[in-house]
Amino acid sequence: MAHITQPLPAAENSQKPGSTHTFALTSLTTLFFMWGFLTCLNDILIPYLKGMFSLNYTQAMLVQFCFFGAYFVMSIPAGKLVSKIGYQFGIVVGLVVASIGCALFYPAAEAHVYELFLLALFVLASGITILQVSANPYVSVLGPAKTASSRLTMTQAFNSLGTTVAPLFGSWLILSEISQATAEQVKFPYLMLSASLLTLAVIFAFLKLPKLGKAIDSEAENQGDTEFVDLGSVWKYRHLILGAIGIFVYVGAEVAIGSFLVGFLTLDHIAGLPEQQAAHYISYYFAGAMIGRFAGAAIMQKLNAAKVLACHGILAGVLVLIAMTGQGSLAMWAILLVGLCNSIMFPTIFSLALQGLGKYTSQGSGILCLAIVGGAIIPLLQGMLADNIGVQLALILPIGCYLYITYFALFGAKKTTSTRL
Repeated sequence: MAHITQPLPAAENSQKPGSTHTFALTSLTTLFFMWGFLTCLNDILIPYLKGMFSLNYTQAMLVQFCFFGAYFVMSIPAGKLVSKIGYQFGIVVGLVVASIGCALFYPAAEAHVYELFLLALFVLASGITILQVSANPYVSVLGPAKTASSRLTMTQAFNSLGTTVAPLFGSWLILSEISQATAEQVKFPYLMLSASLLTLAVIFAFLKLPKLGKAIDSEAENQGDTEFVDLGSVWKYRHLILGAIGIFVYVGAEVAIGSFLVGFLTLDHIAGLPEQQAAHYISYYFAGAMIGRFAGAAIMQKLNAAKVLACHGILAGVLVLIAMTGQGSLAMWAILLVGLCNSIMFPTIFSLALQGLGKYTSQGSGILCLAIVGGAIIPLLQGMLADNIGVQLALILPIGCYLYITYFALFGAKKTTSTRL
């Protein structure tokens, strides 16, 4: 059985593996924190821009459509770029592009044009896409195969720390005066983020990290594994294709729920909260994901990752069903607890889908990042549903997403090269 995350000679010969990998993983956690922070700020921007430009839910969901649509447009070019310049310099380029995206919020605010905000979000997300393509497989190969899910889960926990902090930051600086929302309120926060990203880019340009770019793509040949190398196409990996669909529906469900949390919690029969106060509860949603990822990183050292994923998928579906059909504090806490179920889903689906890809690992990573476009499509569809049947009943869409994730965990994650689904 082939593994993509066995120790790589190119990464371990020159320095002690433990210290090298610990330093590399510690450095990479800052990236996971930053893109989690930036992504979650969209949940604050949606009610802010919705109020400022008098948008309906479908129009407001264009925020997520443009942001996550960048993953679809940029993932393949990002994969090619990273294969040419290496994983470390791919990180630097991603940070610079994301910094430019944040800086574009200033002219968008000056012009007071919704479409310019959407353009800035697209550029920002393009930079994050390059970071995703670079950092996720990097983390996967920094250690033994059996703990790949655990390592990704741990770094994703810091991603969740960013998503936990972002709503507090956003509600304080952006939503503090939503009743009098003006474009001026986003200038300072995003200029500050732009400067932070540029500083990180300079730091990563000079860090001494393991050289893994070529090692990842040549791992199968180095280890004499030819079982999957001669197939000629990454698309013949059934578990990769099903995993990509899993990433699509997972990201779509997580983003859709987060995007509608403020609207859901302001409903009179749910919590009746003002928007600024409701925004604080987004932190509870993502804090659950953070706690679950720290716990999951330890749990999956000992338990089968696919079985853990299946349990989380079933529980998430049940909680969303309770939120869709209930009211009051029961519905409110049910939807917030879905964050805990989301905790291990992305890193586990990602690592299960990349099993045994050998020299196709970077292409597989690109395909999985391409599937993050679910964060663009599913929230937009849920916005259309919300405009027609209401915010609460529109939660039926995430339920379907979690049902598929359960199917993937139980039946789709087994490594095979058959194209028959």
